[in-house]
Amino acid sequence: MASASATTLFSSNPMFPSDYHSLSPSPTIPKSFTGLCKPFHSRVPTSIPCFRCRRPKFFVTATVIKWRCPKQTIPPNSDTGFQKKLLYLESIGIDSFSLIENHPMLITTSLTDIKSTVEYITSMDFTATEFRRMVGMCPEILTTNVSDIIPVFTFLHDEVHVHCSDIKRVINRRPRLLVCSVSKRLRPTLYFLQSIGIEEVNKHTDLLSCSVEEKFMPRVDYFENIGFSRRDATLMFRRFPQLFCYSIKNNLEPKYSYFVVEMGRDLKELIEFPQYFSFSLENRIKPRHKKCVEMGLCFPLPVLLKTKEVKFQSRLEVFVNSSTPLKTSPLWCAGSDFYQV
Repeated sequence: MASASATTLFSSNPMFPSDYHSLSPSPTIPKSFTGLCKPFHSRVPTSIPCFRCRRPKFFVTATVIKWRCPKQTIPPNSDTGFQKKLLYLESIGIDSFSLIENHPMLITTSLTDIKSTVEYITSMDFTATEFRRMVGMCPEILTTNVSDIIPVFTFLHDEVHVHCSDIKRVINRRPRLLVCSVSKRLRPTLYFLQSIGIEEVNKHTDLLSCSVEEKFMPRVDYFENIGFSRRDATLMFRRFPQLFCYSIKNNLEPKYSYFVVEMGRDLKELIEFPQYFSFSLENRIKPRHKKCVEMGLCFPLPVLLKTKEVKFQSRLEVFVNSSTPLKTSPLWCAGSDFYQV
């Protein structure tokens, strides 16, 4: 499906005029980047007429890379090819120096492979701006072979059941999917999510690039260690899969501690409403809880946190002169249903 839709988007016009015989043929630029290319370090224009005026004075050399990236080494006898590679990346608006600092494999990846990857992805209807953003989020894309990217598109369509019209949105949201192995990462993660009862994984595709052993299981184990059964912990993740993405130290621990110590509420509420962990502790949970304590009120978690600020304030005013059902009262649940957000 994906490979059939790919078409060549590279221009046939050379980047340098033919009289610069001392340099080997220069890389071409995908047509989708036309008009968006910025001058290379404001010294080398990308338009052909300007190139014909005179030979550019500034060329990237291994010395510059050595200065910017002292820990990186340049392959021997590859100065000209390396210059061409950096010129090509800069010509499509990518800061090659930053990429090399963060992803050294770019140094040894051939220009041909980089061009093939750029050509294939841009042929899949990704704009130049989208492609640059994707590379900024995941530099490994540039050093991933097309033969490894195609199976990802196929997997998303055939096994995760992502509609063709949604694949672009899925990749834009999580570019790292393109550099993940289908057999070693994507498929095992899909099977795990399905095994805990998450049926519509196509709505949570950003989780597919995560490691089950390194990311998912430690969070499940955390909830077990603080008093939840494996069944209840699994139920929480099934109801709110994004819970897998939250840091244990910076999110789960402080919010759970505040919930138990300061709020003194029942753990069953977290099982029913695990979205509690998605709200800001300082900007939403603490302020609203303190206001309720001051006024002697106790709202169900969804009402306490999901309600918009203006509506929440109006509810406080309504309840200030009326009695609120106790949590032990049958009306507590009725109140939860009555106050829809």
